[in-house]
Amino acid sequence: MKNKYKILVTNDDGYEAKGLLSLVSALKELDNVKVTVVAPANEKSACGHSLTLVRPLRFVSVDDDFYKLDDGTPSDCVYLSLSTMFEEKKPDLLISGINQGSNMGEDITYSGTAAGAMEGVLHNVPSIAISQVMDFTNPGGDFALACATIKKLVTKIMDGSFPLPHREFLNINIPAKIEEAQMQVTYAGYRFYANDSHVHRNPRGEEHYWLGLHPLAFRPREEAKGMSDHEAIEAGFISITPIQLDLSAYKSMEMLKEWIE
Repeated sequence: MKNKYKILVTNDDGYEAKGLLSLVSALKELDNVKVTVVAPANEKSACGHSLTLVRPLRFVSVDDDFYKLDDGTPSDCVYLSLSTMFEEKKPDLLISGINQGSNMGEDITYSGTAAGAMEGVLHNVPSIAISQVMDFTNPGGDFALACATIKKLVTKIMDGSFPLPHREFLNINIPAKIEEAQMQVTYAGYRFYANDSHVHRNPRGEEHYWLGLHPLAFRPREEAKGMSDHEAIEAGFISITPIQLDLSAYKSMEMLKEWIE
């Protein structure tokens, strides 16, 4: 009998998130697949590629092959599951998501969803991060197109191979309120940011701050060819972006050499 194709699933919205549960249900519809879920016990949105080094972590069994990591980050979930549950053989694929909200442009550097995939490829596990652009007036969200997309991609990977080289992962964004869409290969867009925070005072007059949300405002990158992730989403496409972990600014190296001399 053919060995089952092993998929490790994590996210940054927490183990009870609808996007995660929808993803797991969709993957289990595929033939000859074994799904293991290790997700944060609490929401860890925008935690970036952080590991927990100052306190111990604990797996809590939720169901068969389904665990929450007590106050862990997505990177913790991947790191620890690979070193404890997959000691003999690594999973064939890692999927992080389905995130409730987009992860486009420089938001990838904040994203716990993307970080789960980053941690996967650091350990030579082919990895995908998938996010659903949301209308937050409908926080429940609809993940049907995201689930159909991931099933199509996983089937293609299982039948062939992962399309990217060492230390690169797929970052996928799904447009909102669309039942069907074509995939568009994109680059990570240039996002505009502001500094938005809100002060609140408790009954004793002590100040507390909430970080605000930024509007989704982008522009094309002048040096880039093709379509950005945001442009693809605005045009009703599924955005699929190859992301590399090498952050070196190669074009600036010669200029920097001249500057330090």
